[in-house]
Formats: sequence, C-alpha cells, structure tokens
Amino acid sequence: MRVIFQKDVKGKGKKGEVKNVSDGYARNYLLKNNLAIEATHGNMKALEAKQSKEQQLEQEEVDEAKRLKEKLANMEVELKAKSGDNGRLFGSITSKQIAEELKKTHNIKMDKRKIELDNPIRALGYTNVPVKIHPEVTGTIKVHVKEV
Repeated sequence: MRVIFQKDVKGKGKKGEVKNVSDGYARNYLLKNNLAIEATHGNMKALEAKQSKEQQLEQEEVDEAKRLKEKLANMEVELKAKSGDNGRLFGSITSKQIAEELKKTHNIKMDKRKIELDNPIRALGYTNVPVKIHPEVTGTIKVHVKEV
C-alpha cells in the first residue's frame, strides 16, 4: 500500500514522503495512529500543493534576506567607547552591543548570535562585521567605534 507520511517514522520515512509499505503495517499502525494517510489521487494533489506553497514561502524568505543584506551594506553602526593609548579600547565591543545599537538607531531587530564576530572589537575605527541573515545569505555591517 502506498502511503504519505504525516510525521517522521523512524526507519520507514520522513514527513511528506510517499512510500510503499505492507498493507497490515499501514492499516494497523500508520493509519490508526495518524502517522500516514493513504496515497490516493486527491491526497497526492494536496501534498503537491502543500509542497509548492512551502517552496514559495521559502523563496520569499530568501528574497527578504537579500533585501536586508542590501540595506545592511549601505548602513553604518556607530558605537562609542573609552580608549587608551594608540586607540586601544579599555573594554571591547561585542555582538550584543552591535545588535542593540542596530535596533536602537536603525530599528532592525537582529539576533546577536547571527552577528559573526570572531573576536570582540578592541580598537577604534571601522570594522566590517559579517552577519548570517539566512542560511543562504550572508551580509556585512560596517561598525564605527568612536572615542567617548
């Protein structure tokens, strides 16, 4: 019997997959526990429509991430910090501070974990910081650290 899996079933299939399983297993376990539905013509059409809708939403998400990347490329985040000799900061600028300043000045909510700052910024001046906006899209923010 051909079934469409509604949930992941260990060893048999993942959600949305269409597979052949034995009749007894399908009737007595999969269908009974709402883990799968029978792969009729109508159910197959519904599955295709659902998958195309998900693909469309995913594409819109990627497009939105690309627009945000363009916006961030033309943007500058200014932070003020105390510094000593040779432009060395007494503290450091972290991804959390960059995210808070981005929210405060440009009204863009960015998770601090998406700001890929390898080491905190410890000097005055400009720094280009990579930002992982989407798994497929990475942008950069120009961070300007000034003396207080």
